[in-house]
Amino acid sequence: MSNRFFAYLEREHARLETLVAEQLRRPMPDTIEIAKLKKQKLMVKDQIDRWQADARASQTA
Repeated sequence: MSNRFFAYLEREHARLETLVAEQLRRPMPDTIEIAKLKKQKLMVKDQIDRWQADARASQTA
């Protein structure tokens, strides 16, 4: 994976975090939307973690 893709993942994670925070600030937050956003955020975080693990493994090999 390229550094550009990694940067994209980091931006996407931050964007999702912002959307969750905005939703939580609403007078009546949409709990279903929050759950969807958190699930997407977790999936992106998992991709970031896998990318970092692969990068570390290739550096030590």
